[in-house]
Order: sequence, then structure tokens, then C-alpha cells
Amino acid sequence: MLLDWLRTPSAGQLNDRRPRMALVTRGLQRVPTLPALLPEWVLQAGTDSSASAVLAWGHKPSARTAEQFAQRHGLPLLRAEDGFLRSTALGHRSPPLSIVLDDQGIYYDAAQPSRLESLIATPLGAAQLERGARLRTAWAAARVSKYNHAHDGLPDALLRQAATDPPVLVIDQTAGDASITGAGASPAHFRWMLQAALDEHPDAPVWLKVHPDVIAGHKQGHFTELTPAEATRVTLIADDIHPPALFDVCRAVYTVSSQMGFEALLHGRSVRCFGLPFYAGWGLTADHLSAPARRRAANPGIAALTHAALIAYPRCLDPETGRLCEPERLLAHLALQRQQRAACPSPVQVLGFSRWKRPIARAFLQGSADIEFLRRERQLEPSTAVAVWGRRPAPALATGPVLRIEDGFLRSVGLGADLTQPLSWVIDDLGIYFDATRPSRLEHLLRHHDFDDALCDRAHALRTAIVNAGLTKYNVGCAPWQRPVGARRVVLVPGQVETDASIQWGAADIRTNAALLQAVRAAEPDAWVVYKPHPDVVAGLRQTDRPWQAECDRLRLHCDEIVTDVPMHTLLGAVDAVHTLTSLTGFEALLRERPVTTWGMPFYAGWGLTDDRAPADHPARARRKRRLELDALVAATLILYPTYLSRHSGAYTTPEQALVELREWQRLGGPPESLAGRVWRQLKRRALHTLAHCRHR
Repeated sequence: MLLDWLRTPSAGQLNDRRPRMALVTRGLQRVPTLPALLPEWVLQAGTDSSASAVLAWGHKPSARTAEQFAQRHGLPLLRAEDGFLRSTALGHRSPPLSIVLDDQGIYYDAAQPSRLESLIATPLGAAQLERGARLRTAWAAARVSKYNHAHDGLPDALLRQAATDPPVLVIDQTAGDASITGAGASPAHFRWMLQAALDEHPDAPVWLKVHPDVIAGHKQGHFTELTPAEATRVTLIADDIHPPALFDVCRAVYTVSSQMGFEALLHGRSVRCFGLPFYAGWGLTADHLSAPARRRAANPGIAALTHAALIAYPRCLDPETGRLCEPERLLAHLALQRQQRAACPSPVQVLGFSRWKRPIARAFLQGSADIEFLRRERQLEPSTAVAVWGRRPAPALATGPVLRIEDGFLRSVGLGADLTQPLSWVIDDLGIYFDATRPSRLEHLLRHHDFDDALCDRAHALRTAIVNAGLTKYNVGCAPWQRPVGARRVVLVPGQVETDASIQWGAADIRTNAALLQAVRAAEPDAWVVYKPHPDVVAGLRQTDRPWQAECDRLRLHCDEIVTDVPMHTLLGAVDAVHTLTSLTGFEALLRERPVTTWGMPFYAGWGLTDDRAPADHPARARRKRRLELDALVAATLILYPTYLSRHSGAYTTPEQALVELREWQRLGGPPESLAGRVWRQLKRRALHTLAHCRHR
């Protein structure tokens, strides 16, 4: 989805007067994010001499072709490389979300000046230094790296060793990498580096970290074997471990020219360099090689180095808008990917999901390296995590974690029963939010989380944006509605699917729509009662005990008005109060600060925000003793609990961005319905209609 978003041309690009940049090598032509990262240029493939400049990728062998073409036609040559905050996955699996563009050289070639070197040596003002310091702090707190695919944390054996004796970290690199020769180093420098680490820390364990591309089998490293003396003290780390987990425990870092040396500086570790990477020679590292005079003349400091390398030098791309962004935005995006991916167990078995849900499950569980879809419980591996839909009983064989999945509260434009792909799911490792018989992860958050001012302010802003946008869970309906003339009090009663699990596990004494309407009429004898049936029932897509029209005639006896195609936000903006069993409409009414009476125990009941009519001995009432402010409820329900996916990038996103995309989706008129979708809808409606008639007879 990301690539489709970036390839969509704007109207202004169709008749373009921007200067043209030649991409004369196929490798550059295959980088899908490059046009968005270089928006001021028209990128043209081939060797058309009408170009104004030529682009080469670093000092790769293929760059020689671009150099020759530029020399032959007298054109300026620019060099690009991956940025230092690149992507979620490794390079061969994920296009770059940042690049550097250099008109002088390239940052890893210390034999000549580069644009980055010039930026590092340029004095900065106080505001720029402060921004660099903030970004350094944010980088360490977000626990990001150049690549962000690996899970955080260390294996138990390494943790135990580091707890008693902090190690020295030695970083290997891929053989033949241009950054090694560019830093004035050779394969021999890796042997010297390891020996220096052993000699300078005679009593410390030494950890030798292998490059991720070597682990993945794409490249070779420099340490195919260790000498017997080295093997007694050196632990070879071949696991794909996220760098911050290593920085957490090491006492010093040794490198030739790896970017991990720069990242170690960002984490406040001492770094010894055996080559001349871009961050060496400025007085921030202990250097084996002498730096050129142009570096020795400057004394930038870590904040200035951070500003140059992460702010001034690179170009960053927001994958959700397809436009250039500030590095802080990309940092936040990749930090969210790490956070959400870390919550996914790996491997995970997904049990009983229909075919149309499987690709959605794969997208929401993308943090798991191994997802297996199973149809029957007997296929389970008992100790491996298993994901099930909703309140399905936990598999008897399962001894590992059980994840329950359901639609989120800001879901889509269109019904789930119509197979409309969701923007949000909830993935719960304790229970599920609509099951009031036991705690869920949402209830745990509501009972125990520290809702600080910043989080509540964010929740308040999100709530305001949702109300102003007129968004609810499904965002269906288009008919107008006006408050009845002369009605002093108007009460909305949202209908529910009576066979739904939220009724089964969240209702109390009242369990049907008719019984709820009767109770509301008794409680509000003078109110104008408006009943809105569940949209799945109106659409004929959910099983009911009787045909819809017969049910409608029966319910009309207990209310003043039945509305079907009116958008929920229109009703909530006009009524005085809402009565509900367990419907999400009650929560949506709270967002709009409408009084809500609950006759069951939905997730938002029991916190002092609703008038609760469930029996006093209901088990959920005994658990929910904490009094909450509305914005704390919103923070837990819409920010902390759900998982959101961007429709544009396919990556994890925030509720705020999901709201932006929902509004855009709504303006476009919702999802187009395929022929298969229309056939499925008609067949399901006909089958349920026939079943209801048979039951009614």
C-alpha cells in the first residue's frame, strides 16, 4: 500500500517543469520512495542528455556508470545513500524512508570532504543545538536504530553475564563494504580492533556482534573463526539483537566504521574507532587513525553532530502522507512500529479466521516473524501463542498466551458484516473488552494506568476532533433527522444484535431490545424515545429471531420513533440522553458529554461516568471501584488499547492519523463494493431472511 500511495502523481506533476535528474542505473530506478524523497526533481531513467544532473548511489560499483555519464555530458553529480534512520525492515525488504543527498562526496568516504562533514564543522546557534540535544534524547528513548525489525531485549544467557560483568561490545561489519575502505580501513583493522578490546579490558567479557545482513545470509563478515585464546573470552552474538539492548549493558564500544558507533554515542557510550567514520576525528571518540586537519580544526560536540547527521543532512519521508517530513516525525513513526511490533508474540497461531480476515490478521500482527493460520484446534502447538476471534473459548490444548481479537472503536466507513477492512483492531491478552464476567486488558488499564496530564490532554484533543468530525465506529447512514417539535426530553435507545457476544457476556437482567425499550419507557415515561436498530440487522446481515419488519412492528409499541438510515453522530448531537444495554453508542455519547444510562455492564460503565442500572452484585461492579475523568476513559479506550493501521502505508499508526484517514475515506464515499462482495451480501441476507421466517413460524 505504501508504494501505491507514493506512485500516485499529483495533478501538478503531469505537466512538469522541474529540472530533470538522470538515473542511469537500474538499482536507483527500482527505489520506489526516491521520487517522493526528491520532489524538486523529475527523475528520468536512462541516459537522456537533457537531464540537469546525475544521481549515483554512494560509491557502489554501479555508481561508476553514473560518474562516467556525468563527466561525458558535463553534468553535476549528486550521491545518495540510505539515511541513518532508514526503515523498519532490512534494506532488501523495505524501501528507505530517509536518504542523504551529497553534492560534495559521501559521508563514509573520509578521503575527501562531504556535505555532512561540512555541516558538522559549521557552528550552530543555541536553538539548533537545543534541537539536536532533544533529538538525541528522543532517539535513545524511542530505542530506534537504522533498521528496526529486531525485537528488543537480550537472551537470558547474555543478560545473566552482563548483570555480573558488563561486556565490551565489538562490532563486525560486512566484508567489502564501501564504508570500510572509505574510512581508511582494511580487513586487518578488524583483527586489530578485537585484539585491542581484549588487551585494553583484560578482565571484561567481549561480545562480538555480527551484522544483520550476515545473520540474514546476504553478506559475509570478517570473523569466520576465532583463535583458541580469543574463544575463551569472546562471545559471538549471531542473534538478530536490536542495538539499544546491547548499549544498555556494555561498558564500551569498539568499531571500525559501523553506524552502531554513532548510535552508541547517542546512547552516551564511549566509542573507540579503528577507521575514520563520519563521527570520528571530532574529539567525541578514541581514534586509532589520525583525522584529517579539516576535522581536527572543529570541536562540534554531540548535539551539533546529532543536528548535522539526523536533521540537516538527511531527507525524511512520512509514509502516511507520501511527503517529506522532519526527522522527529519519522522517528515517532518508527518508534511506534517498534512499540507495536514488540507487543506481537512470535511465533503466533491464528485459529479459525475466515479467509477474508487472514490478510488483515497478517497486517495487524506484522510484528510476528512467524504467523500460521489453523482451521482446527487439534492442529495447535500447545505452548505457542494462539490468536482467536472475540470470546471464542480458549483452546483446551493451549498452554501459551491466548490473544483475543475484535474490531476497534474507530473502525471503518462501512460495516464489518459487509467485509469492510478495518482501520483498528483490539488485541487483548487478558480477556476482551465486552466480556464483563472477567477482567480485560482495557479494564486493567482503566483500573491501574497512571493517566498523566499529557496523556489526558491528548485524549481531550482526540475526543474533540472525533466529535467535530462527526465520526463513530462504522460511519454509515445519510438520512436527515430533526428533534421532534415540542419534545422536552428526547432519549436515544440504540438497538443491538441480540445474539451478539456483547449481550451474552456484558448484559445483566435485561437481554433483549424489547425488554430494554420497556425498561426505558418505565424509567422515562414523559420522554420521546427514539430507537435506532443495529445497522447489521437493518441490512439483513446478522441473524435474528424473526424477520426485520415483524421485529420492527413489535418494537414500535414501546417507543415513539424508529430511525434506520440516520447517522449516529446526528442523533447523538440532538438527543438529551442515551439508554443502552452494552452498545458502543453509549461510549460515543460520552464523547459528546451526553448523559448515559447503562442496563448492562459495558466497558465504560462502573467508573462514575454513567448511571448504571445493572444489579449491585454484578462482578464487574465489584472490580470497577476507581472514579475516572472522561478523558482518562478516552485515553485508555482510543489511545492505549487499540491497534491502528494506516490505509496508505499499511504500517501501524496513531488514532489521530486514523481519524484523518477516516475523514478522507468518508469524503470519498466509503469503500467500493466488488462483484464478489455484492454476491456475498445478497446470499447472506437471503439465507438469514429465510432462517428468520422459519423460526418465526
